[in-house]
Amino acid sequence: MTTVNTKSGKIINVVSREEESKTLTLSDREMDARAVEAVKAAINKARVCKKPIAGYDKENKKAYIEYANGDIKYAK
Repeated sequence: MTTVNTKSGKIINVVSREEESKTLTLSDREMDARAVEAVKAAINKARVCKKPIAGYDKENKKAYIEYANGDIKYAK
């Protein structure tokens, strides 16, 4: 588990996939699954409405915006 301190003083514990089963309760796992599905639904809705979608390219380690016509513009 990794601990992150925010500027506001809050402490956030980040759990890796390997630690997930030992650390999270059933309720936590259900909430995570719902959050993942909510994000997928929001991205799908944006695609249907032809809105730009923000993403992150892990290979290039850069944020980008994907437009409805398929164009991708990387952040500077």
